[in-house]
Amino acid sequence: MSKATFKRDIEYMRDRLNAPISWDRTLRGYIFDQEIDDAPSYELPGIWFNQSEILALLSMEALLSQIQPGLLGPRLDPLKQKLRDLIEVGEYSVDAIKNRIKILNMGSRSRSIKHFEVIALSLMQRSQLELTYYVRSREEVTQRSISPQRIVYYRDNWYLDAWCHSVNAVRSFSLDAVRTATLRDEAAIQCDEKILDSVLGSGYGIFSGTELLWAKLRFSAERAKWVSLEEWHPSQRNHFDDEGYFILEIPYTEQYELVMDILRFGPDVEVIEPESLRQMVREKASKMLAIYV
Repeated sequence: MSKATFKRDIEYMRDRLNAPISWDRTLRGYIFDQEIDDAPSYELPGIWFNQSEILALLSMEALLSQIQPGLLGPRLDPLKQKLRDLIEVGEYSVDAIKNRIKILNMGSRSRSIKHFEVIALSLMQRSQLELTYYVRSREEVTQRSISPQRIVYYRDNWYLDAWCHSVNAVRSFSLDAVRTATLRDEAAIQCDEKILDSVLGSGYGIFSGTELLWAKLRFSAERAKWVSLEEWHPSQRNHFDDEGYFILEIPYTEQYELVMDILRFGPDVEVIEPESLRQMVREKASKMLAIYV
């Protein structure tokens, strides 16, 4: 090894990997010095990544930062700096990676979740939360004592699945509607995941309910080229009929969100059943048409 290579490796370990290396005049050599003041933490063996793994991690960080800027930033910053140091000795730059990845946040209601860290902390500590929560449908501010269960990211918005002690039932809370969040000393009630899924995940969309219905939709052959590749629900059933139409059957508990998604396909979809859903779509379509008459 040449002197230049040796010095370059020493500088890399010391400046990029925070190795506590210093020159010992007595020994006339480099040593690991445990007495360096204010030295960043360093240990061997550490976590080592190859170039592809670092690229993947930085890509994930870029995705996260665009999903919710500032949401996890303070916690990720130390790791991001280490990753920058590791990758920038190679052929890629962090800025170049970020410029190649873009997420379009369509329909997200808020770019600032003020109480995310408190809510996340209550999840990890399994402690109860006291919420001041704004109910949009009733334009009412309510007080809720809840036991958080899990955080959900759905359609560019954040939700909290929790057991609500105020109504003694499982509920889903939109994080952008949380006005205040305070940790309580009481331990949170832990719900079985199957119960959460049966109430919050059994039907289509984010809305909860226990009365499960099945919608049967028929898409035109042209639209089927795209819809047949989509997953509307993990339990959906689908097939092509003899005329080339795509038949999609999905479970739902609340029809509001499903109706909105059906309407966006316009004349390329027809509700076959149930009649209640078919009637709701008919009424919405009639009101829409009346605007343009």
